[in-house]
Amino acid sequence: MVSSSKMALALLAQGNGLHPAGWIKTGGRADIANDVGYFADMARLAEQGRFDLFFVADTPAARTDNLDAWSRHPMYMNTFEPIVLLTAMAAVTNHIGLGGTASASFYEPYNIARLYASLDHASGGRAAWNVVTSSNDYAARNFGLQALPPHARRYDRAREFVQVVKALWDSYDDDAIICDKQSGVYFDPARFHVIDHQGEFFKVNGALNIARTPQGHPVIIQAGSSSAGRELAAETAEVVFTSDDNLDAAKAFYTDLKGRMARFGRRPDQLKILAGLSPVIGESAQEAEDKYQALQELLHPAVGLTRLAQDLEADLSDLPLDEPIPLDRIPKSANLTKLYFDQITRLIREENLTLRQLYQRYERGNKAIRGTPAQVADLMEEWFTAGACDGYMLIFPVLPDDMRPFVEKVVPELQRRGLFRKEYEGRTLRDHLGLDRPASRYATTLAQAG
Repeated sequence: MVSSSKMALALLAQGNGLHPAGWIKTGGRADIANDVGYFADMARLAEQGRFDLFFVADTPAARTDNLDAWSRHPMYMNTFEPIVLLTAMAAVTNHIGLGGTASASFYEPYNIARLYASLDHASGGRAAWNVVTSSNDYAARNFGLQALPPHARRYDRAREFVQVVKALWDSYDDDAIICDKQSGVYFDPARFHVIDHQGEFFKVNGALNIARTPQGHPVIIQAGSSSAGRELAAETAEVVFTSDDNLDAAKAFYTDLKGRMARFGRRPDQLKILAGLSPVIGESAQEAEDKYQALQELLHPAVGLTRLAQDLEADLSDLPLDEPIPLDRIPKSANLTKLYFDQITRLIREENLTLRQLYQRYERGNKAIRGTPAQVADLMEEWFTAGACDGYMLIFPVLPDDMRPFVEKVVPELQRRGLFRKEYEGRTLRDHLGLDRPASRYATTLAQAG
């Protein structure tokens, strides 16, 4: 393990950017969703900026209603399956980590264990799996369900799911593949382990058919903010994405989550918390603000209302756009993504926004900054040194337009301040993040017996 006190940086590599109008506003092509070359250029640019992680979000579903809105905001409507895309990125990069989302609600543990072990081998130790339980019923209906199971039940399943995946990753000891031509033995049977898992959700009696990976286990990512999500992260995650838009809330989350780890026998430095950050960069703060407002002007009301309905879990489209939202229209709780739900309800209750103001203000939680390279670096330094995060998930409104000035101007400023690496510290994603390489459970048992 190579330790580092520098901040970590990850890129959310999503099409032409995360703003609903990003595909319209980009100075480049808009028809890039199925172009591996486009993503390869973006991955190489992130690697030029010495980013830790190139990350692909995903959901196993297309939206099937409100098509007028989704046709204007094609989020997940035309997208690569993450493992396929990340394997292609492994061939055109050398250092940057490669992470992708896969749902514990709709896979089997064996599939995930094999896919991400294969990616870790193909990339030389740069794979990461983002564990999610899914957050929309579009996915549920693709798999024969009318709706997602209750929130707590999904997390119960995910906990057991991760346990089985990790056990499968330990099927072979690190030195099990011996390829001894003289004896004719390819692998040592004594260093091969069959798991016999009998749990509430899964029964697995078998082993993975691929060698233990360069990282031992691919890095585990999670993004849950509910109590159940935090417990799962404290027990299993090595990277957590968080979306607080307020420094005090981010510090509270950071302290709470790292404080839970001791109950699971883990140290705080075994988990990196990356705050979502959405930067728009200009030669002046006004130029950056003007760039953002030009995007907002392209936000169609149907898109804004659909985004709100998705995360609030309530349809407000019958309300007047320019009047405050009645409090009795707010649902009492969330079953999908609690963090986004809480942020919308807070804006309604505390700021008394109109419906139009709400959908123009709502950023799906991430901290937004519009300013000069130095101002962006100032905010990043403030949160990092205040103990609100270990680094950032960078969520650019428009790609590749907003990413290039960050790499060319903000990264050198962070390096000048001693906050970010100038060169990669090692070969694997664990090296970049300063994370331990996990020992096999069987190697630990043998050592204790010895």
